[in-house]
Amino acid sequence: MNEQQLLTVTARAADDKKAEDIIVLNMQGVSPVADYFLICHGNSDKQVQAIAREMKEKAHEHGFHVKRIEGFDEAKWILVDLGDVIAHVFHKEERSYYNLERLWGDVPREDITEALSQ
Repeated sequence: MNEQQLLTVTARAADDKKAEDIIVLNMQGVSPVADYFLICHGNSDKQVQAIAREMKEKAHEHGFHVKRIEGFDEAKWILVDLGDVIAHVFHKEERSYYNLERLWGDVPREDITEALSQ
């Protein structure tokens, strides 16, 4: 499996748990940490945790390894490190505060609408 498949699995997992405003930043050549950042948010602590949990479970089902998950108990900003893809699952208020999209505003976005519609 490749990073595009991992990205699709991760985005679909977020979408399955009704994550809002899912975007993907193409970090290739920009970040030594990962090729893609997936950013989304939920509207409650429980939803944020459910999104991160679903990402972990779906990754495992498809044979991907989750390196680590940080911030799960606090459920304000959960980082799911999948290697080539790092998912940032925010609580709505935290997302607007940290505004990673603006921080990485010059990084190209990936269109995931086709992946989510399948």
